[in-house]
Amino acid sequence: MLSAVLRSETAVKVSIQIINAFVAMRRFLSANAQVFQRLDSLEIKQIQTDQKIERVLMAIEDKSVLPKQGIFFDGQVFDAYTFACDLIRSARQRIILIDNYVDESVLVLLSKRNAQVSAQILTTSISKQLALDLKKHQQQYPAIDVQRFQLAHDRFLIIDHDIYHIGASLKDLGKKWFAFSKIEMGAVEMLTKVKYE
Repeated sequence: MLSAVLRSETAVKVSIQIINAFVAMRRFLSANAQVFQRLDSLEIKQIQTDQKIERVLMAIEDKSVLPKQGIFFDGQVFDAYTFACDLIRSARQRIILIDNYVDESVLVLLSKRNAQVSAQILTTSISKQLALDLKKHQQQYPAIDVQRFQLAHDRFLIIDHDIYHIGASLKDLGKKWFAFSKIEMGAVEMLTKVKYE
């Protein structure tokens, strides 16, 4: 700034050096414009890659993404229990359990659902003990509709619009080997075939 105001020989030399520096910088920028463009594109690609990695890591940590199939081995009682709990908690509208062997432990599992989620159990018989447990359960938690249903041998858990085939009764999860798999059939289609006694 002083070189522009002052009129000395030194000030004139400094002004010329400043102008030469800007000219050199401009030449450097124009000569290396492609390099800078490539660096910019590399930086953009790196940001996109970082975002993709972040999404993958979030998906790995996300407990709401449930597996489609798997096997639990004998002794994996807690792992199987937490898997069932995660399924129950994932429901947003309804849960329908088709299981011929239901006891109070199943009612405890269903009590983990969100309050606005309806629950129904379809089972071959409603024992006096189950009726008593259900009555006690209904006094504290949202109601569970239990109906007699004789047509199923296997166990199914319907969570909203998804159907899971479960190889063991919910009360026995993890006591012996069992597999589960998500069925690609629609829940509505399956429910049209359900007829209560």
